[in-house]
Amino acid sequence: MTATPAGSDLAGKIALVTGASRGLGRRFALTLARAGADVAVTSRTLDSLQEPLGEIAASGRAAFGVALDVTREESIRSAVAAVEERFGRIDILVNNAGCNIRKPALGVTWADWNTILDTNLRGAFFVAQAAARGMTSRGYGRIINIGSVTSVAGYAGLAPYGASRGGIRQLTMSLAADWGPQGVTVNCLAPGWFKTAQNAVLYEDAAWVAELSSRIPLRRPGQLGDLDGPLLFLAGDASAYV
Repeated sequence: MTATPAGSDLAGKIALVTGASRGLGRRFALTLARAGADVAVTSRTLDSLQEPLGEIAASGRAAFGVALDVTREESIRSAVAAVEERFGRIDILVNNAGCNIRKPALGVTWADWNTILDTNLRGAFFVAQAAARGMTSRGYGRIINIGSVTSVAGYAGLAPYGASRGGIRQLTMSLAADWGPQGVTVNCLAPGWFKTAQNAVLYEDAAWVAELSSRIPLRRPGQLGDLDGPLLFLAGDASAYV
């Protein structure tokens, strides 16, 4: 874990991170905890949250796990209500839950499309909506929607995923306009090429990694710690006008 960036003290804040059982979500949750926030984490099953809950607790912060299926409206409502009951409020939402199915566009089925869009876009909106009800009533909130390089660029084999992530970018701008007057900032953190469970198979191809790295100014793919600073900036008071 890298050092906590200056100006990113989140002491006394309550954060909710969806899709936090592994990968970026797990990293985000621990990063927020190490900056001083108490953190609620979600996954479809509570069993998959035991390790991240242990990491948060080991950092000295309160940890709370909730089962959440972002494709189900009632699950979203009950999960957010459970977090608010446990901590009293939600100050920071990291909308990270997502999925992908890699297929050529001609092979994408109706079910594939619905699975990806229902999880990545519809789910993100309704989680944000549920959390924002309390945030707007209190006049404070930080919502960070997790996008992707596919939010701004197109790639073969990723039509539904790219549509969902492009939608996240536009959704973020709309929600920022909606809730900004009530003191809630809404931003999109769109990582470039980072190795995660979703794309790990790509990184088994050394030639592909070399070609990818040649197009990145720092000549390497992103590492999880590279997102700590941007996350904490958007989650904290330093980004009050962003």
